Amino acid sequence: MDVIFDPTRQTAPGGTAAPAAAGDLIKDGDQRTFMADVIQASREVPVLVDFWATWCGPCKTLTPTLEKVVRGAQGRVRLVKIDIDKNRQLVQQLGQMGLPLQSVPTVVGFVQGQIADLFQGALPEGEVKKFVENLLKMGGGTMPGADILAEAKAAAEAGDHRGALELFAALAQAEPENPEAFAGLARALMNLDEEEQAGQVLESVPAKLKDHAEIASVRSALQLAIEGRAAREKLGEFERRLAADADDHAARIELAVALNAMGERAQAVDALVEAIRRDRAWNEEAARKQLLKFFEAWGFDDPATLAGRRKLSTLLFR
Repeated sequence: MDVIFDPTRQTAPGGTAAPAAAGDLIKDGDQRTFMADVIQASREVPVLVDFWATWCGPCKTLTPTLEKVVRGAQGRVRLVKIDIDKNRQLVQQLGQMGLPLQSVPTVVGFVQGQIADLFQGALPEGEVKKFVENLLKMGGGTMPGADILAEAKAAAEAGDHRGALELFAALAQAEPENPEAFAGLARALMNLDEEEQAGQVLESVPAKLKDHAEIASVRSALQLAIEGRAAREKLGEFERRLAADADDHAARIELAVALNAMGERAQAVDALVEAIRRDRAWNEEAARKQLLKFFEAWGFDDPATLAGRRKLSTLLFR
């Protein structure tokens, strides 16, 4: 039997084989072209091999998903589809090397001529995308969306909210199941004083993403912004009420909301921690719940959140 698959070889049987052309992202392969289409090509970019069969129902679901994700990678990964019934010699050799192909669909990722990872069964698009992202990381690369996301975040941090808006919008269009794209788009709109449009973006988020941490965070931030404006107008009233009665917990919570709207996060935390210290159980622990809402809106890695969590933990567990 001729050796069809040998990861140590640099050429295909019968001579030198050039890697697949840059624009040839998706192709049907066989045991004759395996070395060129997969082993050699994976030395340039990661290659997915979709082992399938005509009688396999799940294959008919998975293959279009694979093709969509590979096209979305814009040339950073390739897909080779191999019918196992027409390539039994290849399947046998791969099996002898410890690669199980008794069950289809089986998708195998190759990086630098070697098997890097695999999965079996028809996964949803999000899981397939994660698989490809991990494969790209092994090869030292990223998905195009990761580059756009990094650029959008950099623009937002630099205060270029219009630029961030355009980048997040492009990412949301390219990856309609990316929660960071929707969250970033909504935050950019908020920073441009377009809160109504930000709300519309959050309403348009796919149902499967509505409870994602990034979406929940910006939703809380939007609600706090709206509540904060109303509270700021009554800042003096809350201060007078607290001067008259230090146990006016409702006034202290509203004061915290106003302080947050003014960007005084540390003071907002202190106000709520003081309310918790005075009466943790008041109104079904309203002060603690408001503080947790701040943390969610700010982001759990935000310095103000980290400092606030330490203060809350010290109070609750002393």
